[in-house]
Amino acid sequence: MDNRHEIAIELPGLHDVRYEEEAREAAALPPVDGGRDAWLALAGAFTLEALIWGFPYCYGLFRTYYSMHEPFASEPAGIAAISTTATAIMFMSAPMVALFVQRYPHLRRTSSLLGLVVTVVALLAASFCNSTAGLLATQGVLFAVGGLFLYFPAMYVIDEWFVARKGLAFGIVWTGTGFSGAVVPWLLQWLLNDYGFRTALRVWAVVVAILALPSIWALKNRLPVTHSAHGTLRRVDWTFLSAPPFWLFQFGNVTMSLAYFLPSLWIPSFSRDMGMPAFSGPLALCLVNVAACGGYLLQGQLVDRYHVTTAIFISVAGSVISIFLFWGFATSQPMLYVFALIWGLSGGGFTANWAGCANALKTSSNSLDTSMVISLMCVGKGIGSVVTGPISEQLLQVGPWRGAPFAYGSQYGAVIVFTGVTAMFGGTACLGRLLKLL
Repeated sequence: MDNRHEIAIELPGLHDVRYEEEAREAAALPPVDGGRDAWLALAGAFTLEALIWGFPYCYGLFRTYYSMHEPFASEPAGIAAISTTATAIMFMSAPMVALFVQRYPHLRRTSSLLGLVVTVVALLAASFCNSTAGLLATQGVLFAVGGLFLYFPAMYVIDEWFVARKGLAFGIVWTGTGFSGAVVPWLLQWLLNDYGFRTALRVWAVVVAILALPSIWALKNRLPVTHSAHGTLRRVDWTFLSAPPFWLFQFGNVTMSLAYFLPSLWIPSFSRDMGMPAFSGPLALCLVNVAACGGYLLQGQLVDRYHVTTAIFISVAGSVISIFLFWGFATSQPMLYVFALIWGLSGGGFTANWAGCANALKTSSNSLDTSMVISLMCVGKGIGSVVTGPISEQLLQVGPWRGAPFAYGSQYGAVIVFTGVTAMFGGTACLGRLLKLL
């Protein structure tokens, strides 16, 4: 009896030692939501976002150049597919890359370095191309594959470093696209006009190499990689896929994505056909991208402080108002610029809600992987990027609406209405919240 009693007393002591060891390990970790390494990681992710995602959104400049200069002008059929192929691969393949990074966390930096090599090789190879098919393979496919492996490990690093400020952190990262969209087109336009596409692609390859290397170095893991993580697949919690909340978020994400690409796609030709000066289209796009930076930050702060459906409602309401009230009545430059600013601030920052969607889903699944949710949201946005072009081209065939006032009476009337309606359905999750489905 005495021996058994002594053993029973000793067992809690062993547990206490183990708990003390775990507590010391937790205390040794760097703090979240701040600190030198956290901000360096954020700066690195922002830079990679600008370099990788900003470049395809500037492709309109290359499309115009290729369609007007040999050796590509003689085979223009596949020129438009270069950009859509790149964005489709980057969006649609995101879950597969996310699974790879999740399984092999010790290879995050290696993945980024290999992705950087592939990206630079793709740009350099594209600069030597003399056919549209060659551009499609290099500037389209190869750039997208390299960009994904270069960029996506950053999502996991940011997820580790930020908890209470996760929405704001991802919002800051995604402002890289808006920043790049506002600044890079002017550089590329100058290079294309004065030196041609070969020099432009080579210069951008050098810029990517110089800026990406220190960014990769800055993206340090916060959590230690254990020995078991090298060979064991961490379980991914997929239970959220069988519940209504994810699909409400995803449906709204897809429909909002249908609206997201249309203003950027058609504003240049819209301004020209409405008789505005040649600079008005590029200036309006620049304003959209600048305002989107503020939109990402605003939405990121909202999802950190309130339920994500509040942020979604504000984004959707601003988007619908900007489209129906300002784009629909934009027959002059001031109205077009007001639309660009409001649209960029509201619809342009919608992506920042993805981190909030992941947080909302975690209420029923504590082991849910934020980066995996974001990768699936990328697929939803990819659907929009693929089908938007063909749908809008068909809508333009409708022609002007007779008797309709302002821009609604132009050939873009159907496009404007379609954009507004799909943006409105972006708020589906808000209805689900009212119906207590999430």
